[in-house]
Amino acid sequence: MKIMTIVGARPQFVKAAPVSKAIRQKHEEILIHTGQHYDDEMSDVFFRTMGIPEADYNLGVGSGSHGWQTAQMLERIEDLIIQEKPDWLLVYGDTNSTVAGALAAAKMHIPIAHVEAGLRSYDMRMPEEVNRRMTDHVSRLLFCPTKTSIDNLEKEGITEGVHLVGDVMLDSAKMFGDLPTDVLERVGVKSENYYFMTVHRPVNTDNEDNLKNILNTVSESVRGIDPDMKVIFPAHPRTVAFIEQYEMKMPDNIKVIKPVNYIESLCLIKNAKKVLTDSGGMQKEAYFMGTTCITLRERTEWVETVQDGWNILVAADPVKIKDAIINFEPSGERGSSYGDGHASEKIVEIIENTTV
Repeated sequence: MKIMTIVGARPQFVKAAPVSKAIRQKHEEILIHTGQHYDDEMSDVFFRTMGIPEADYNLGVGSGSHGWQTAQMLERIEDLIIQEKPDWLLVYGDTNSTVAGALAAAKMHIPIAHVEAGLRSYDMRMPEEVNRRMTDHVSRLLFCPTKTSIDNLEKEGITEGVHLVGDVMLDSAKMFGDLPTDVLERVGVKSENYYFMTVHRPVNTDNEDNLKNILNTVSESVRGIDPDMKVIFPAHPRTVAFIEQYEMKMPDNIKVIKPVNYIESLCLIKNAKKVLTDSGGMQKEAYFMGTTCITLRERTEWVETVQDGWNILVAADPVKIKDAIINFEPSGERGSSYGDGHASEKIVEIIENTTV
């Protein structure tokens, strides 16, 4: 069986690592990198450190508007489908790479398998929400990470081909979470004596007030707890560009570093006092690592992290951010909502046993 896999962004590299390993034990995989994330810190380093096979094709699409980027990917993926004639096309998550791959396959009558199906933030202002909904509605197999995602699909009338397999990001966390790294020493921090923060979503970066509220409030709140405490901030290139555009002076207790690889990121999450993020994946990674998470968004698709008491939503509200930094602590046990760490094997087995 020949499976064509589409990846293009950092979270998809993380998810693809265990699934590609499972696919290649029995089947042929054609790995397509769209180039959505293209610099070394956001792309190549993940392939190197996580042992992901080199992409068979790199489309080199790069940055651009949503319409332009998606159209470029759609055209080039369609050409490769014609050339390679895969039995299945596999996509992950909710990026422009995801929806471009799904649309190309749907129009070429190639069955689509969607890993991380059924997520909903119910915020249609998020491009990711549009992408994941469209992808779910054209997919033949929908691999859901949680019971909540199953329920979301049922509300939209999608019940065929839906499977609860668990979260492939838990597979990755188990594979890579305890590997050695010297990142704490290189960054200059010790366990529990720093906060770890990422900010990259347009709702926060493209809005000058929101970005300033987040950075200034985090800085002031952490300084109020401990004047010597640092906030480690691996800044996405897009975020750096907006900081420069807004002519913002970075508070001296926020240490900006280059993006880190996945193994380093897990280590920094695991050892942080608390995590502050607007990332979807990092909310779960904090949950997996047993670290308190403060989410700089109004809504989340990972509701289990909130329901279990390990995550709180504060958006860019200074009052809520400060209160969470000072007062929020986990209030419950981490459950088994995200499976047993063997989602990848289940995904491959289901594809094998599905007649198309």
